[in-house]
Amino acid sequence: MCTKTIKAYGTKSAESDLEQLKINRRSVTAKDVEIDILFCGVCHSDLHFARNDWGMTQYPVVPGHEIVGRVTQVGSGAAKYKVGDLVAVGCLVDSCRTCNNCKDDLEQYCPQWVGTYGGYDKHLDSPTHGGYSETIVVDEDFVLSVPKNLDQAGIAPVLCAGITTWSPLRHWNVGKGSKVAVVGLGGLGHMALKLANALGADVTLFSRSPNKVQDGLDLGAHQVIISTDEAQMESVMNHFDLIIDTVPYAHDLNPYIGTLSTNGTLVVVGYLGPLDPMLVTVPMIMGRRAVAGSLIGGIAETQELLDFCGKHNITSDIEIIKMQDINVAYERMLKSDVHYRFVIDMKSLKK
Repeated sequence: MCTKTIKAYGTKSAESDLEQLKINRRSVTAKDVEIDILFCGVCHSDLHFARNDWGMTQYPVVPGHEIVGRVTQVGSGAAKYKVGDLVAVGCLVDSCRTCNNCKDDLEQYCPQWVGTYGGYDKHLDSPTHGGYSETIVVDEDFVLSVPKNLDQAGIAPVLCAGITTWSPLRHWNVGKGSKVAVVGLGGLGHMALKLANALGADVTLFSRSPNKVQDGLDLGAHQVIISTDEAQMESVMNHFDLIIDTVPYAHDLNPYIGTLSTNGTLVVVGYLGPLDPMLVTVPMIMGRRAVAGSLIGGIAETQELLDFCGKHNITSDIEIIKMQDINVAYERMLKSDVHYRFVIDMKSLKK
């Protein structure tokens, strides 16, 4: 297959900084769309993958799965988009298309789903590379339409941070009158507050920091509970229908279980790994409470989210950076020094 060499930013090892690389993109096949990347969000998963925190990275790797850009070319059999359209690509660029999950628009749970980076490009017989690059070529079925009224940079993190919180909100049927809490105020948490509020829920933020109170209220929470304050925690016992836990590291879930109502669910979306300390099952059994997990969303659900954001004018709160500043951004992410997502202006790579 013919390829095109483009500029990208990636790393050749877990110990190395990200640097400018040359990568190959496949030529547009019949069902493909070529996209000139305008903005790419920076996700905590990018950092984890670049540093092989999950033990699965093949190098070199080019991260980035929060992509917004313009269509520059379409394949001969592609009919969904035309040159010049504003489009997006999230965490998925392919799946098997035939399993039950794919048939149910749950491609994120397909056993053969292909990540935007670190997946397998069947055309090139090589790993996929992500959005820290000039362009990307994606099957049209995994390309999304972006509402024209939304800020192009601000919508990028919706492709991961947004859909990661939207999917559980939809699965657990959150709507007007639902009592929803969000644990943690970062990239995921701030999107969860905005989306739950727009769905009509009664929204609470759990935070360990009193400094986050005003930010939480400004972002859509109706109240903020300081999780280290016993009196405040007691005031919301047996209260919530759904808790979305966005904290990206091991932490104690047990204090939150008792704040769920009977049949309530705490869903973990921010952390992959063993729990420490372990869950105490007594309040779960005594209240038929559940602890669950959730992974991004399928293509149809992600398009639903983008359309919802367009209707309610919802974007992420961002700080725009140059591609050349990505290593500094990674170090700042580790210190939670961003409100609330970094987004790369890809013009900086193309100069």
